[in-house]
Amino acid sequence: DTGRPGYHPSTLLKLYVYGYMNRVQTSRRLEQESHRNLELMWLIERLQPDFKTIADFRKANGKAIRQVCKEFVLLCRHLNLLSHDMVAIDGSKFKAVNTRDKSFTKTKIKMRIKEVEESIDRYLKDLDAADNDDSGGSHIKVDRMKDKLKRLKLQMKGLKKIEADVEQSPDKQKSLTDPDARIMKGSMNSRIPAYNVQSAVDPESHLIVAHEVTQEPSDRRQLFNMATQVNEILQSENLKVFADKGYYKSQEILLYHEAGITTYLPKTYTSDNAAKGLFTRSQFIYIEEDNEYQCPAGERLTWRSRINEDERDLDTYRSAACPQCKIRNQCTSSKQSRKIKRWIHEELLDALEDRMLHNPKAMTLRKQTVEHPFGTIKHWMGATHFQMRRLENVKTEMSLHVLAYNMKRVINMIGVKALMEAIPA
Repeated sequence: DTGRPGYHPSTLLKLYVYGYMNRVQTSRRLEQESHRNLELMWLIERLQPDFKTIADFRKANGKAIRQVCKEFVLLCRHLNLLSHDMVAIDGSKFKAVNTRDKSFTKTKIKMRIKEVEESIDRYLKDLDAADNDDSGGSHIKVDRMKDKLKRLKLQMKGLKKIEADVEQSPDKQKSLTDPDARIMKGSMNSRIPAYNVQSAVDPESHLIVAHEVTQEPSDRRQLFNMATQVNEILQSENLKVFADKGYYKSQEILLYHEAGITTYLPKTYTSDNAAKGLFTRSQFIYIEEDNEYQCPAGERLTWRSRINEDERDLDTYRSAACPQCKIRNQCTSSKQSRKIKRWIHEELLDALEDRMLHNPKAMTLRKQTVEHPFGTIKHWMGATHFQMRRLENVKTEMSLHVLAYNMKRVINMIGVKALMEAIPA
């Protein structure tokens, strides 16, 4: 009632979209650009919001900004820029606003406490030695060591508190700067505080159809969630999803089948039998009509029992001929007979393997499709990280990156004029 009128949300949204399209992502730099950039001065009608107003808008309107990103993808669908029945999905680690020194795991905090304890012991021994030194200037050295010892004890107190927090955390991690960041494996096997960003990309237009920011270091349980989001947007009756072997999980494959989603992803092999020179499971042939397996020696493994393991119902098969088998040492190192486990929905995994066999270029298509947007967005971000902290805010920031990327792609495909005509319609 008494101050200046507030900035209209569309003005600040235009400011952010322009900034993310032109690799200007911080609120302070956006404030600077609004004073000197003629394009931006024209776009926001010579308004000059300060950096705090700009930053607060992004922080306070996360849900609406994410909805704008989704609405733009729906616009792309109406413009027939999406293939409607095919996407490639992948995940990538994006650095969080958190240094490695301020991220702790159970192992790391114990190592740091041990280092500080060793330093305290060393200084105490040096103090004892200094007490016996009668040379001049020793009191100065003692004062310095006492000061360092005092700081080390304060550091130890802080580390003990962090250790207690790590123990109480469900995943045994704690990040001080961004509490929602998690230590993940990055490039060159480095471990960094990061977020796992998932994206689903259209193979024809390379537009990002859906994306998600998660705290899960692994992609193993992300595919069905992403495929569901894509189906809500594309409304496809026969969606085809391409992903790498990092997403291979039998329970998820069952969910895709029940949802009518066709998946293409290579099978993972976790057994170390091949490295040991033993027969692998693939060398045991399943005889469907008899519900038995045939081993490399020609013997049959018959059904014995059904067990529950890793939330899956598995049938177990064994052969009575194992103790007398001449090639037993090539089959198993166990004192018991070789056991084969078969999931009750194993036929879905066999069908997936058959699809991959008949589509040898599936993984090439996936790589050419989904790696491109990640590379482009990381190039725009530069050798930096997310600007915001906490998961919800990082989701908002990623939506701005995706919106800017998609908008640039559409402009390159149909031009500015056609896009401007399509938005009001």
